[in-house]
Amino acid sequence: MNAPIPVSVLTGFLGSGKTTLLNRLLKDPALADTAVIINEFGDVGIDHLLVESASDGVIELADGCLCCTVRGELVDTLAGLIDRLQTGRLERLRRVIIETTGLADPAPVLHTIMGHPVLLQAFRVDGVITTVDAVNGMATLDAHEEAVKQAAVADRIVITKTDLPEAAAGLAALRTRLAALNPGAELIDVGDERTGYAALFECGIYNAETKTVDVQRWLKAEAYRDREGERHGLDGDHHHHHSHGNGHDHHHHDVNRHDASIRSFSLRHDRPVPLSSFDMFLDLLRSAHGEKLLRVKGIVQLADDPDRPLVIHGVQQIFHPPARLAAWPDGARETRLVMIVKDLPESYVRQLFSAFLNQPQIDTPDSAALIDNPLAISGMKFR
Repeated sequence: MNAPIPVSVLTGFLGSGKTTLLNRLLKDPALADTAVIINEFGDVGIDHLLVESASDGVIELADGCLCCTVRGELVDTLAGLIDRLQTGRLERLRRVIIETTGLADPAPVLHTIMGHPVLLQAFRVDGVITTVDAVNGMATLDAHEEAVKQAAVADRIVITKTDLPEAAAGLAALRTRLAALNPGAELIDVGDERTGYAALFECGIYNAETKTVDVQRWLKAEAYRDREGERHGLDGDHHHHHSHGNGHDHHHHDVNRHDASIRSFSLRHDRPVPLSSFDMFLDLLRSAHGEKLLRVKGIVQLADDPDRPLVIHGVQQIFHPPARLAAWPDGARETRLVMIVKDLPESYVRQLFSAFLNQPQIDTPDSAALIDNPLAISGMKFR
């Protein structure tokens, strides 16, 4: 097989317009040679009935939640696509889209691909597209933590139902909230005529159109850096002015409890990083707080080969095998990490990062102390 086939995950809460968007996309000629994996729910294939033109390019899974009970079958389905390509039953496959159920956390779908050695040879995670309802989106985010997580891990957020009259009043507030929750995600209006294949896909680091690596587009670290001016300094817990703060924001507007548990921020380092130090930093985060790492992605300058940066991408405990780039892309030659976490203080992650780079802050432990006692950072307990 040739280059790995990009896989996009289409998610969004119940009634947010995923299937409507999917139907629209299936009519786009640019989606030719795309396999769409959808999930039937319960005894009646409700989702399947809502797909207006279920063609041979749509692969249906059995009953149950795509992200949970049928994860094994998802592996089989993707493996079946590989088999069809290898045996000639499928002539060409340019992309796979996996539509999750409305209640689903997209992380297990990403785990399925990123943690399976055979699938990794044929597929690569391109990105997560999340639909949010312009009419009911604010109420849904208020009431359902799943909806907040879906928005927090997205590369693209598609705001649907913007053409309805009742959407106008709260649209600006919804956009502000989503931008605060996930600064790196591009917000897209489904009513925009440009909202098609090109606008939604190619979220990954590899730009298929230019056949080049596009780190800036993929990482969008500047979006997080721009927000640092809104915070209270580097030694505190980095309260945000918006709704993805740390839950102790006494002097800003009340934040929703779900938004408050999620933080998104970037880490930077302008000198080469020892491989052992960076590996220990990630290993400690994964082993102690893996379930809280909603998404981690970045580009790292390692001391053993500073001219060839390392690309990392992880979801909770599972990390894609790191890849070396042939050279640095345009921009600063520095380590840049984007972290989207849940119930994990930003200050703790920053102190941990500094400690393993042997740049501990005043009254904080260094890497040796952390290796001997990883609870050395004040107020942090592993769960």
